[in-house]
Amino acid sequence: MSGHALLGLAGAEEVERYLGSVGEVFRVFRDQDSGCVSYGVRLPDGDRWFVKEATTDTAERSLDRAWAFHRAVRHPVIVPQLHRFAVRHGRTAVVMPWRRGEVLYHPTSRRQGGRAELDSPMARFRALPLDRVCRALDGVLDAHLAVEAAGHVAVDLYDGAFLYDFDGDELHLVDLDEYRPGPFVLAANRLPGSRRFMAPEEFRRGALIDTRTTVHALGRSLRLLLDAGDDESAWRGTAAQRAVAERAARADPGERYCSVRELTEAWRAVTSGAYDIPLAAGRRGNHAVTGHPA
Repeated sequence: MSGHALLGLAGAEEVERYLGSVGEVFRVFRDQDSGCVSYGVRLPDGDRWFVKEATTDTAERSLDRAWAFHRAVRHPVIVPQLHRFAVRHGRTAVVMPWRRGEVLYHPTSRRQGGRAELDSPMARFRALPLDRVCRALDGVLDAHLAVEAAGHVAVDLYDGAFLYDFDGDELHLVDLDEYRPGPFVLAANRLPGSRRFMAPEEFRRGALIDTRTTVHALGRSLRLLLDAGDDESAWRGTAAQRAVAERAARADPGERYCSVRELTEAWRAVTSGAYDIPLAAGRRGNHAVTGHPA
């Protein structure tokens, strides 16, 4: 492993130049609102990798947090950070396997992601057959069982973290850089994230952030991804599924499911008989290395 061009790398002063010297840089993601620049690189053996470099102090703090998260949580649906190396100005870059797919929502520092555009990844995902959507959502829930079991909570989970391979019918989670150990008391005025997915307590200094906050984010994910439109007026699931999603996303944490496990069990109870799909999608074993544009 120490001889690997990426997984054995201790440091690189100029990341893009180094990657070009050891392989083919076939994608570059600049102008990201995260403060990172990312690269897709193909090595001579044909393997493709995703390298994410922090370019600001804020981005470095986020990558440090993500590195700790990925040491604690492993799941086939979650794209792992396998290695990190030093770059300029005391910052780091991380190496991840490349996963094939498109992020459902891709905002940058200059523009929003265009959820409602007819040809957008989100619109195409919402138009998929219901069994495919439910199978993808079950994988998201299953991954968060691992998050919960590791004592972590979801922060900044939104549709930009969902990478879907339309050809391979697989969903992966990327950019979980704000996930952290919990519970914790919010020391800032708000947490980072999309208002469409965030719980009320994430906007209140001194509030408790715990697994019920994760439940809220998952409930909103279920509600928004199983709808045919962007204004939450075209629900595609069953009434029982909608009731589960809405309970998970109630404003009062005490009225939500008390854990991700309780939410997942409730969702599977009303979903397994509604569609002819195998649930617990995330337990299918390790996925092959491909790549991801996130």
